[in-house]
Parts: sequence; C-alpha cells; structure tokens
Amino acid sequence: MKKILSITTITTALVLGLAGCKKDSEFLDVKPTTFLTTDQVFSDPNLVLTVLADLYNRQEDFASLDGNSLDGAGWRTFADFSESFPSENGSSFLVQRTGWGYGQWGIDWGTAFTYIREVNLFLERDSASTQLADADKKRFYAEGRFLRAMYYFELAKRYGGVPLITHSLTLPGNTKDIGSIQFPRAKESDIYDFVISEAEAIKSDLPADPATKSRASRAAAVAMECRAALYAASIAKYGATTPAVSLPGGEVGIDASKANGYYTKALNAAKEIIAGTDGNYGLYNNGGNLSDNYANLFLDKASIETIYFEDFKTGGKTHGFTTNDQPYSLSDEGGDAGRLDPSLNLVEQYEKLDNSFAPLATVDGSNKPVYYTNLQDIFAGRDARLAGTVLLPDGLFKGKKVDIWAGYVLADGTLFSSDEAGHTKALPGTTTPVQVVGIDGPVNGLELRTQTGFYIRKYLDPTTGSGRRGQGSTVAFIRYRYAEVLLNAAEASFELGHPDDAATYMNQVRARAGLTTPLAAGDITFDRIVHERRIELAFEGHILFDMKRWRLAHQVWDGAPTTLADVKSNLGVADAHSTQPWGLWPYKVYNPADPTTNGKWIFKETLPALATGYNKFLFGNYYSQISDNVIAANPKLVRQPNQ
Repeated sequence: MKKILSITTITTALVLGLAGCKKDSEFLDVKPTTFLTTDQVFSDPNLVLTVLADLYNRQEDFASLDGNSLDGAGWRTFADFSESFPSENGSSFLVQRTGWGYGQWGIDWGTAFTYIREVNLFLERDSASTQLADADKKRFYAEGRFLRAMYYFELAKRYGGVPLITHSLTLPGNTKDIGSIQFPRAKESDIYDFVISEAEAIKSDLPADPATKSRASRAAAVAMECRAALYAASIAKYGATTPAVSLPGGEVGIDASKANGYYTKALNAAKEIIAGTDGNYGLYNNGGNLSDNYANLFLDKASIETIYFEDFKTGGKTHGFTTNDQPYSLSDEGGDAGRLDPSLNLVEQYEKLDNSFAPLATVDGSNKPVYYTNLQDIFAGRDARLAGTVLLPDGLFKGKKVDIWAGYVLADGTLFSSDEAGHTKALPGTTTPVQVVGIDGPVNGLELRTQTGFYIRKYLDPTTGSGRRGQGSTVAFIRYRYAEVLLNAAEASFELGHPDDAATYMNQVRARAGLTTPLAAGDITFDRIVHERRIELAFEGHILFDMKRWRLAHQVWDGAPTTLADVKSNLGVADAHSTQPWGLWPYKVYNPADPTTNGKWIFKETLPALATGYNKFLFGNYYSQISDNVIAANPKLVRQPNQ
C-alpha cells in the first residue's frame, strides 16, 4: 500500500519536501529531499504544506478505506454491528465472539497526545514565523486548529472528557516536577465546547470554496461544529436514560439541561451551510438512474455534495478497498475479493416508494414460496439507495452482472447445490453437467465469496486496475457531506419541537432516493430520525457512534440471538435488536413438469453458518477504556464508569 510522506516529530531538524504544491489536490504528493531547520521551513509556504500533509495524513477516523485505521484493515471497519458479514477466514471472529472488550474502538493514548503536541508545536511555530505572508499564516493557523479540534472530537467520541492541552509541553528536568505536565480529564462537555468554539473562531480564516475538499475549508469547520454539537446534545438528552454511564466530575456524561443549547448550535451551523454562506453545496444529482447517481457521488471527487474528504491519488496514497471487496467473478486479480457482505438485516430496512416498511416477500400468506421471473424483481419498488449501497444479485459492476445464486430447488423442495462456487454437475434425471451455484456464491463458510447473498457497492471503484494490489484505488473517503448536514438539521429541528422543519430537511434527502411522497410533520418521529441516518449513511462510519450517543447501543446489540422474525419485523424501529447478520439466498427452480415455475427464482433467508456469536454491548462499552498503564503514569486521570 502506498503512503504519503510521514513525519513523526517536528524538531529543529525536519525531513521536508522541497517540491512546490500548486493545487490543494496535489499537496499530499510532496517528497522529502533534504534537511532543513524549523526557521527555514516556516519561511516557505510550500514547506509548511509538507508539515500539514503529515498532520492531515495522521488524522484519526473510526472507519477508513485503507489500512490506516484502528485495526489495520480498512474494509473490516465496516464489517460489524450486524450490518454486514466478514467473508474472510481471519475476520470471522467478528461474528463468532459475543460482546466487545472495554478497550474496543480506542486510540493509543501515546499516539493521540503525541499528535496533539505536534499540532500545538505547528501552531506555535506558524504564529512565530516572521517570513510567511499574513494570509498564509492565517490559513495555516486555522488549519492547525481545525485538525486539533477534529482530533479532540474523535477522542471525545471514544473517551468522553480527556486532558485538554492547547500548548506544547516540555518534559521537566527534575522528575519531582512531573506533575506539571500531568493534566486531569476535562469534562466531556468541555471537549465538545472546545470543538464548537474552535470551529467558530477559525471558519472566517478558511476558504469558502467547495473545490477545497482535501484540506480544511470554512464548510468543513462548520460541518464539524454541526456534528459535534449534535453529539453533545443527544448525549445530554439521552444520557439521562443511562445514569450509570456517567462520572460525578462530568468526565463522562453531559447535564440534560444543556441539550437544547447544543441542538440549537447544531441547527444554526447546519443552516449556515444550507444557506450557502460557506460555499455552494447541495445534493449530488446528475440525473439518470437514481441508484447509480447515489453510488456515483462516492466516486466523483468534484461532487457538489462532498464537503471534506480523505483523498487518495495514484503514485502517492492509494487503498485496497476495491481489491478486498469487489465481486469475485469480476475481480481484477481473479480471486482477491468479496470480504464485505451487507446483511439482510440492513437490506430489509430500505422502504418501499410509498414510504411504508415491508419485509422482502419470500413467502406468501400460506407460507408458500413467492416465485420471481428475474433475480432483482424481489427488490423492485424500493428506496434507490438500496441498489446504490448494496450490490444485489444480478447487479452490475464494471458493466457486467455479478453471479450470485445459491443453487437449484427441486420440485419436492430439495436443494441441489455445491460447496464449491461455480461448480457444475448434472441435475437429477439429466447427464449434462450445468452450473449449480453462482461463481460469487453464496456458499456457507467459503471466504471471499458472498455469504449473505450481497456484496458492498458503496466505494467500489470501477476504474480498470483499481482492484489490483499493485495499483489500488483512489476513491476518496468522505468525512463530511451535505446530506448529513440536512439530516443533522432534521434531527436538531425535531428535538427542538419543529417537526415541520425536520420534514422539510429530511424530504430533500429522501426525494433524491426516489421517495417522492413527502413526509408530513406528523410523520417525523425519533424512529424516523434514526432510520434515515442508518440508510443514508450506511457504511460511512456513523452507526456505532450514533447508537452510542442515543444510548441505544445496549438495546440494539443486547446479546440475544437474532431470529428470522426479528429480521422481518419492527422495521424502522430505532431500538429493534440486531445481533447477528442474516443473508438472503436466491435459488433457481428446477421443475420441468411445471412450466409456470420452472426456471423462476425463489429466495430463502439464511443465517451464515459461521455467525455463531451475538453482538452484546455492555454499559462499559459506551466509553473506551483508559488503560491501567496510562492511569499509572498519570494518577490525575479517573477511570471510566462500569469498567
């Protein structure tokens, strides 16, 4: 995997690039060639951009398309929470363990505060520079503050309150004075207040330019403020339902009285972006097929919808998401594929176009199979985001159809298949071998083929060679986009008692997906808010932290087995439990004696054989553990609750 320049410390001797950075989109491509002093670096804006490239590259995300993520496997950051099945033998533990550890989803403490120290040093050195132009200094300073605020936001999402350090620290010469650099945890609300206030302070010093997407822009700062305020508001409101998930000093938990204030800040920030004050953003809509349009917004780097993304570029930094997750039969290297399989649990959540919820029809009222002429007929009349997010059976990738079907069903209901994908053998009563299962699966336990009956479509790169390990993909990972801003506005409006405004914001997002019958104010409920985010933002790294901030995680992932009835009922209900990823397997009917059904398709809901565990979220999982080693090194830190 190709990486951009990495600078681990900013000292008096810096390994820095001399290459000029003429465009924002190219600023990550600079190459180190020599050693320069700090003064030399902070006299040349191109060299300062090199330092910024390193700081941008080391920003922390929960989800990622590349291996620079919490567990080192970008695709795997989406393969949990019963939204998908990990079709890789080395990752099957995700569906075989019951519950998560208390240290799950954390950031290495040393790495985190090393990064914060380096941003603080960057800010101090930029501020002290006498040779940079004022305009450059101001923008660089604002970018540094943006990166620091965004990092503190990531820490707050995981730990609640952490030490808030806004200047560089120097190790004292006398160990007796070590307490001078030991800081206690700030209140959780203090960290959110810091992120919000930093965004307000810097936004006017950043470009209001929609073409600036890989660097901080005014809209990126305001979008960060909007999301942070929404998180703080919901923690304040819904944290009241879990009083055990708090600390008396406020390091974890936010007083309920602050909820409306934070919702108001979130709404105001969203309105600023919607009004165009921060640049001309909008929903991506290039016409044509609505599912293709939705999928393409994640491929088009010039999309009007994208506010801020992690960029990738050939010859610089690429990722292996397509290599890992492309359909097996259409893979560039003939076998490295198929790891991320969306679950039926998620697929069932996509509404019909009349705004109603209904499970996919596999059987009729008499519990007899429903027959379909074409594989995709069962999904007809659904929210266009389904086929834009999930690669369905017979779906297209690179202009070719994926080969997803589980085998034949005979006249007596017997299944006739194989444990080898694409296998051929003679059907009963015949002698000529024919293919009896899809090349792309599903086959129970067969890695790199779908085991749910679906592949991921979102982020898949159709560019030739993008699925090769030696080349990789340059599709960007979107961190902030306009549709989320609209949903933030809808949620904040609803919580502030304005469901009519909430409907206006939400209907814009839904209309783009083909749901053209507007929701009325009376249709907007908490369930609707939760559902809309789950569908619109699927596989974008939101579900864990949304469930945590709403205090729904322990209800949804309650450790109880997920039955077929669970999958098909309570659709669109916020706290409906979902602990195991189910699949939907298509079978071709072989019944020559009945021409009305022969050659048609039926579907069977299936729990993949490897899914033997159950997601169980404990109160102690709401905040990541601060390790004993960290606390021993700084006794001013208090432990997390319920751990």
